[in-house]
Amino acid sequence: MTRSLLGALLSRKGAFLPEDDTVHETTRPRPGDRIMAAVNRDPRTAPHGTRNDALLAVVLAVAAVCAALFTDEARRPDALGWTLLLAVHVPIVWRRRRPMLVLAALVALIVPYHALEYNHLAPTPVAYVALYTVAVTGRPLRTVLTGATVLGVSTSVMLTVSTHQAVELLRTSGWIIAVLFCGIDVRYYRQYVASIVERAVRAERTREEEARRRVAEERLRIARDLHDLLAHSITLIGVQTSVAAHVLAADPERLDREAVAQSLDDIAETCRTARGELRTTLEVLREHGLSDTRGPLPGLDGLPDLVAAARLSGARVEQDLRIRTDPPPAVGAAAYRIVQEALTNAVRHAGPEPAVRLRLYDEPGALRVSVTDDGTGPTPGGIPGFGLVGMRERARSVGGTLDAGPRRDGGFEVTAALPLTMGEGTV
Repeated sequence: MTRSLLGALLSRKGAFLPEDDTVHETTRPRPGDRIMAAVNRDPRTAPHGTRNDALLAVVLAVAAVCAALFTDEARRPDALGWTLLLAVHVPIVWRRRRPMLVLAALVALIVPYHALEYNHLAPTPVAYVALYTVAVTGRPLRTVLTGATVLGVSTSVMLTVSTHQAVELLRTSGWIIAVLFCGIDVRYYRQYVASIVERAVRAERTREEEARRRVAEERLRIARDLHDLLAHSITLIGVQTSVAAHVLAADPERLDREAVAQSLDDIAETCRTARGELRTTLEVLREHGLSDTRGPLPGLDGLPDLVAAARLSGARVEQDLRIRTDPPPAVGAAAYRIVQEALTNAVRHAGPEPAVRLRLYDEPGALRVSVTDDGTGPTPGGIPGFGLVGMRERARSVGGTLDAGPRRDGGFEVTAALPLTMGEGTV
């Protein structure tokens, strides 16, 4: 039953089949799947509905003629009876479009047919088809009212003909009720199948949206990591190269070889550190599995290295680190990246030998980060970068806030408040 239902759902949704002839033969729906697809499909949306109903009308008409000829020869129809009997089957062609009008037309033709005492069995199949169509396409209340009306009219007509026939009709009215309830049951079953299909489509759409969202978040995270890493490393390399060039050009006759060697060693160390972090970041792009592993996250234990690198670049960094509790890894990584970007901006934009103060302390529920300098800040009219945007995104990614801007007494200030408890939805 489950396999048949799944096959029917695939047929109903128009599942794509391969174009290759060999594969097409092996994946062709089985007859049981086709039957289940026909049962599950709303008759009003079925393809070739009018053509199929025309064929159904012909089959019912042939069955009615056979029943009129062979079941009750005493009440075999005459010319008028045959005309009424065949005319009853014509509206069936439009039963999917206008089921109530079709049923009304059938009643209008069947009533005189029965009133003239023709074979009562002959038009019964077409009447059941019309009743089933009304039940399967309409609301249950309308179906019950329609069935009661049809049964009342039929009984009234039979009373005018014969009390015995009216009693016989009431006795066999169970078939009418069974047809109506069968249509109602099929209607509910189709609604149930439609809800399953809708939930499956919605779930698939949700999975696709979630996958796209996670890809976008991962791309943004990698972009932030690359920006922080490359901006910091390139800035340090540029400053250290300038120091080496200045030493070489200042007094060639009294060359300070130790200063030049130290600058070159610092450049090499910065390159090695940048290469290691870059490899860790890019390993995410080479991951073929579904693992969510992101490699080791930088943390607060790496702040002394950042301060040392900034001092080598000429900044006079004063640090005040008062951390009593270890923050979550994501919060520590966010604080590290914020400090890294803030120190990089100070080295780049604050002028030569800026005074930088780094404060990091925790308070109930939050980790406070503050980086201030006494420099001139970014050059007005310059091309805006992504540093401040990246720092704000870092803070928001863990549910925190960040403010950055010029100070009143000169210089630039970056402050952030990062929660020490990770809530739902934070990364």
